[in-house]
Amino acid sequence: MFDINFYMQSYALIKEIDNGKEFSKLELYNYFEKIRSKDPIVYNIETTNACNMRCKMCPRTSRMTRKISFLETDYYEGVIKQLKPHDKKLWSKWEQFCIDNYGISSIDGPSENHFFLYVIPKVIQLHGYGDPLLDKNIGKVVDILTKNNLESYFSCTPANIEVMKTIEMMDLGLGYLKYSYESTDDAKFKEIRGNAANFQEAYDKTIQVLNEKEKRGLSTEIIITMIDIGHDQKQQEEFAQLSEAFKGLDVYVYLKSEDQQWYRKDETLKDYLQSNKRDLPSQKDDYYGTNSIHWQEFCKHPWMSMSIKSDGEVHMCMEDYNNEIFLGNSYENSLAEIWNGDLYDKFRKDHFDLTPCIKCTEECDMSLVGNKLNNRTKLEILSS
Repeated sequence: MFDINFYMQSYALIKEIDNGKEFSKLELYNYFEKIRSKDPIVYNIETTNACNMRCKMCPRTSRMTRKISFLETDYYEGVIKQLKPHDKKLWSKWEQFCIDNYGISSIDGPSENHFFLYVIPKVIQLHGYGDPLLDKNIGKVVDILTKNNLESYFSCTPANIEVMKTIEMMDLGLGYLKYSYESTDDAKFKEIRGNAANFQEAYDKTIQVLNEKEKRGLSTEIIITMIDIGHDQKQQEEFAQLSEAFKGLDVYVYLKSEDQQWYRKDETLKDYLQSNKRDLPSQKDDYYGTNSIHWQEFCKHPWMSMSIKSDGEVHMCMEDYNNEIFLGNSYENSLAEIWNGDLYDKFRKDHFDLTPCIKCTEECDMSLVGNKLNNRTKLEILSS
């Protein structure tokens, strides 16, 4: 989930800035503080950071050093009770906003931007730098969310599908389940995701899940994605093959722009691209660019959502693979205390000040709000 009210109000102001209107850094900081929700909204709860994949495009593969952990079952009851869904009136306003500003309605066909606008804002995401299918408690988490009127969603690697465990989660109210396929060829799939990946086995299990879903009349939406790693004609052909494999089935299929393109500077991914005669990006800063509106716009996460990691710590967003930007511990403090606390305030100012040597300015594809402003005076000085 994220704060759709903040998103809408900040969008209008940033458009004014893009059109030439000038605001001081302090004016914008105060405005963001005024319009952000004082009630915390959680983007994701990373139930575990355990993963058996070795994905070429993921910094977890070569850079994550934090310990493997799982959140305790008792933890979820307390933290989920602190959350609430968007009310219907606000959601209706959001749908109209998406139509007016992006030309995308809720009834449009599958795309990464449709998914971002109409699914991500209303669900509690249960993955981070791990695969929820490796968490024995994942069904209980889904059940608790359902009982608290919150929709659940997670993405996983189809190699880890356990059909009956999946059906159990769907029966408990799982809203959305995403399987990520990077090729319809077993050898290529393993090369991208690691030796645990296997297309045919994963595909067969996905079909079993779909058959059981239909037979039992379950409502969980199954999403099939492929990450646009190559960003070329060959990638389009591979996606066409994947789409054909699922043609006529009850699935939501789309090609997803690659996140974390800063990681292309890592030799792990460069070796893969070169060995497959895929061109390395030639655009500025090694980025291919993106079709995702989320990644094209400035980062709103400091004001519209928080991320809970598998040890209960709160961090700025999902992309913090090593938990570098600590904002609080949800075992020790309420989410509201953390969200409205000093560490979060400093973090928000860091986005205005473009503070060097933090993950947001060094290891992220998104621009920060400070990039929109010419004033380089630090907020601490302006507000004193």
